[in-house]
Amino acid sequence: MDFEYSDDQRLLKDSIERFVQDNYAFDQRRKLVATEEGYSSDHWKLFAEQGWLGMTFPEEHGGLGLGPVETMIIMEAFGNGLVAEPYLPTVVLGAGAIRIGGSEAQKAEILPAVAEGKLKMALGFAERQSRYNLADVETKATRSDGGWTLDGMKGVVFGAPSADKFVVSARTYGGSRDPLGVTLFLVDKKAKGVRVRSYPTADGLRAGEVYLEGVSVGPADVVGAVDAGLPVLEQVIDNAIAAVCAEAVGAMKTSNDITLGYIKTREQFGQPIGKFQVLQHRMVDMFIAHEEAKSMAMMAAMRVDEPDAAERKKAISAAKVQIGKSGRYVGQQSIQLHGGIGMTDEYSIGHYFKRLTMIDRSFGDTDFHLKRFGEL
Repeated sequence: MDFEYSDDQRLLKDSIERFVQDNYAFDQRRKLVATEEGYSSDHWKLFAEQGWLGMTFPEEHGGLGLGPVETMIIMEAFGNGLVAEPYLPTVVLGAGAIRIGGSEAQKAEILPAVAEGKLKMALGFAERQSRYNLADVETKATRSDGGWTLDGMKGVVFGAPSADKFVVSARTYGGSRDPLGVTLFLVDKKAKGVRVRSYPTADGLRAGEVYLEGVSVGPADVVGAVDAGLPVLEQVIDNAIAAVCAEAVGAMKTSNDITLGYIKTREQFGQPIGKFQVLQHRMVDMFIAHEEAKSMAMMAAMRVDEPDAAERKKAISAAKVQIGKSGRYVGQQSIQLHGGIGMTDEYSIGHYFKRLTMIDRSFGDTDFHLKRFGEL
């Protein structure tokens, strides 16, 4: 199998890496995430101008018609600098649900607006009781006046503070954990009865609780088929897992680079600590962990469009398990090799560790995906 990037993919990689290098030095990022929005609107406009927002959308809907490998390239570069713009919530999750399960009318309305940077989105799929079970949905959708009325709450909705529209899962049939009876709905943030409680996450990004209180939506707002939204939601989440696996690879590489630079300059007993063989061995182990994660992230990107859902899930879970293990090892060792300074907010390595930890906990942790892989 050919693992070499094409010329266009190398150009994409170079352009994004230049953006990160020019705009995401650690001090620049700290100032950015401390603002009210938590990201730069100018950066978002640049993403649109460069075509990054519509990279995976069909050409007839304002995109470039590319695929998961290009998403992997983008997300790995974003992981290098801990990019704060809501690319994952908007492009991979919210618009991803429309791309995968939406009607032609929804695609024509939503995808070009996202590609042009005029519309931000988020996906509400988790609830207080649901843990990682996508079928555990207690938000209710009841028929009314030819449409639907939504009541419930969605928790830890990534990108909720900046989103203009949400795609949310609600139960239209059956019990709270039945695979059948989950339906996806498109909801405007300004609709009557929608309320968002925003907050920063541990890694400096933004999320929110989305409350739905008697929110009215029409038949045209149903994403996919009524009662059959779970397969679409599972595919969207698997795409998101492949994306954050690539992001974690970028974060691990930078963590290793930062740590290697530190042990070459930090002196103890009159010499740099990097000269101690035990620490050299530890850096080698961190390098190997990153390489293992990179291989699995590439495999996830190539298998995420697998038409056989069971095979897709197996590949994605295998990648998520390795990413969780490698990310934890690289993060913990980076902190230990830095000593006390690694725990301070003023030093970069702790921020990479926080993001790696958040990625491990997002969309199912290592234990969850190890179990899912075994069951499959």
